[in-house]
Amino acid sequence: MRKGCSFFAAVLIVGAIALGLFGASWWGSANLDKDRTFVVQSGSTLTGVAKQLEEDGIIGSADGFVLHAKILGSGDPIKAGEFLLPAGSSPATILDTFQHGDVIRRFVTIPEGLPSIMVWERLNAEPLLTGEIPVPAEGSVLPESYDFERGESRAAVLARMQTAMKKTIAELWPQRAGDIAVKTPEEAVTLAAIVEKETGVASERHMVAGLYSNRLKQGMLLQADPTIIYPITAGKPLGRRIRQSEIGAVNGYNTYTMVGLPKGPITNPGRASIEAVLHPAKTDALYMVANGSGRHAFAATLAEHNANVAKWFELRRQRGEM
Repeated sequence: MRKGCSFFAAVLIVGAIALGLFGASWWGSANLDKDRTFVVQSGSTLTGVAKQLEEDGIIGSADGFVLHAKILGSGDPIKAGEFLLPAGSSPATILDTFQHGDVIRRFVTIPEGLPSIMVWERLNAEPLLTGEIPVPAEGSVLPESYDFERGESRAAVLARMQTAMKKTIAELWPQRAGDIAVKTPEEAVTLAAIVEKETGVASERHMVAGLYSNRLKQGMLLQADPTIIYPITAGKPLGRRIRQSEIGAVNGYNTYTMVGLPKGPITNPGRASIEAVLHPAKTDALYMVANGSGRHAFAATLAEHNANVAKWFELRRQRGEM
């Protein structure tokens, strides 16, 4: 019995030595003199991936790669996705990358205040995404950077953007200050979109939100220029000065001809603008005008506002803009 066991053990040892000596040749060779990316399609088999690696000139032998993977590999399944194969990688390293490595993540960024038509254009312009999507509802996307994989559907990425906005509203709405001007989460997003468009200065957001909240509470016209532009361009830049006829246009958005909020958001506001609307500055301000430094001059009375407007016009004349 001991003699038989010894013989069997010897065979195993010899086999292990043979695998160690000849394993590299069974794998075949790898030809990676520089970093490369490789996409494992969903549903791919090890054999199919090996053949593609050979066709792409990354390995020398698909058969050797598969044979060694089955004998000496971990046995874990390969994952779908795009992988980085560093220069100098061996076939064993390549297999381990497919089994246990991280998939390459790419990013698409939605800036604060980007209207939905431009979100749609940005997703459609990303060549590594697939499939078609409708223009998302205005105000439904949270501006942020989102990662995606090569070949992922645009619908899946858009769904993450919209889920992020829903989660943000669900988090922030219960924390709102008392006696604010908006009564629902939907109204909060609508007003936040105006705040987003009216100032590009982060420190002004709460003040601008306070001003518009005061106007809403007092039943005053909001008179926000971006609400004139939205029905004309769907939120894209107008590229010219607003015409008098457009200021007087009657529609569901123009806050120069209607009291209260527009019928919906005019862009996709960021988290900071939503927070500003839910926690507006305590201020008496009802008016604002540009002050020439990229910021605004705020006023509580029309007389103060007219004086600020006169200063702004004089500055523009000095600049040769009028």
